Amino acid sequence: MENKVLMLSEKESFLVRVMVQKTKEAGIECEFVHWSLDNINSKIQGTGLVVLYMDENDKPKDDAIRFLIDKMTDEGIQMVVIGEKLDVEFICKTIPDELIYKVFYRPINNAEYVETVKELFRKINAGEFKRSIMIVDDDPGYLNLVRDWLKGTYKVYMANSGLQAIKMLGRNKVDLILLDNEMPVTTGPMVLEMLRSDDETKNIPVMFLTGKGDKESVMAVLALRPEGYFLKNIQKEELLEKLMEYFILHKR
Repeated sequence: MENKVLMLSEKESFLVRVMVQKTKEAGIECEFVHWSLDNINSKIQGTGLVVLYMDENDKPKDDAIRFLIDKMTDEGIQMVVIGEKLDVEFICKTIPDELIYKVFYRPINNAEYVETVKELFRKINAGEFKRSIMIVDDDPGYLNLVRDWLKGTYKVYMANSGLQAIKMLGRNKVDLILLDNEMPVTTGPMVLEMLRSDDETKNIPVMFLTGKGDKESVMAVLALRPEGYFLKNIQKEELLEKLMEYFILHKR
């Protein structure tokens, strides 16, 4: 994801051109795009922020809004909404809260807007908007290998035992746990049972990591009803692809 802003509006008005220019002067790539679905689709690749600018009673059509919701959810893109109070409230009822970083009512303070954009990209570059995955495995070599595979795409936490994982989850929320099935002392199934018995962690999705690919071992893992499992000999590209597919199918 790049430090790139798409400024979406019905027309490229003088005020929109000023905001685009102010954003560029702050060192951030910014481009005006008419909010039709085809135009959005052709320009959204690599975008970190969508700014939706609405003149009075001008709102994007439903197909463009649905596309934006899907694309922003899949790519982790945030939105700033600008418009009259009623129009902003309409958009905020339509687009999930977690996708909207901030709203501004017109007339807008350009300095405050630019500072908001800069603040957002500081957070994006620090990884604050990435989905988070916890890897739980007693093998430090494998733990670090998978961390290195995932860290460019996800915010990654590591735990070398089930008990350490439980303790860390008291301080950190995650979107998915990759859990070693064959750990000593506190096994993967035991950790899963502890997670599901606690109201704070029972809804966190868990996928098992297992070194055993025979039918009996796989059936034993699936009997625990995790979200899925990965064999430990899985390669980097396949793991990243399957994780992406999972998050697309289980949108926040």
